[in-house]
Amino acid sequence: MVLVAKDDNIQIEKLELGPFGTNAYVLVCRATGDSVLVDTPAEANKILERLKGTNPKYTLITHNHTDHLGAFSELRSALGVPVAIHPLDAERLPSPPDILLNDGDTVSFGNIELKVLHTPGHTPGSLCFLTGQYLISGDTIFPHGPGKTGTPAALRQVIESITEKVFVLPDDTQVHPGHGESTVLKKEKEEFAVFSSRSHDPGLCGDVLWLSS
Repeated sequence: MVLVAKDDNIQIEKLELGPFGTNAYVLVCRATGDSVLVDTPAEANKILERLKGTNPKYTLITHNHTDHLGAFSELRSALGVPVAIHPLDAERLPSPPDILLNDGDTVSFGNIELKVLHTPGHTPGSLCFLTGQYLISGDTIFPHGPGKTGTPAALRQVIESITEKVFVLPDDTQVHPGHGESTVLKKEKEEFAVFSSRSHDPGLCGDVLWLSS
């Protein structure tokens, strides 16, 4: 468990779980103790332990890949709170969601409001969640590159999502992704500028890095 952000309003902790080192995030309103869980990778007991002493309100799913859903059913049963995901990723959940989230929607808990960003590419229904200067980015964007894509069209789509939805945010926005370490948006914008200044193989996809792909 790592504290990745804390201010007067919110505290955000990261738990790196399961065989793929997938990040779950616990967001807590400091004024009320209300909390939200983002993603359900594995090791439900560790997530439940961290949620103790808070008032869980929602489980939010960034996308429907199995490494983000390993503890989904156990946590859903234990927490009994609404589960939310984008409609295009809803079918592959172990059980149907309670809420379908679309671009521009908001999720409120305590005094905190999360803005929903639909950022397709890694999956059709990939979501990011923004509050203040903090972006929970799922597998849309990581330090040094976008999330993995299976086709050139998907790479183009995730880059469009990043440029139109993420890179319009302030430079000091903290990006907390679905795997690995966090980053700051200014660094990603600078590295992407290098990437976009080059020509690329039209078949480019997969694990792409801004500076070396």
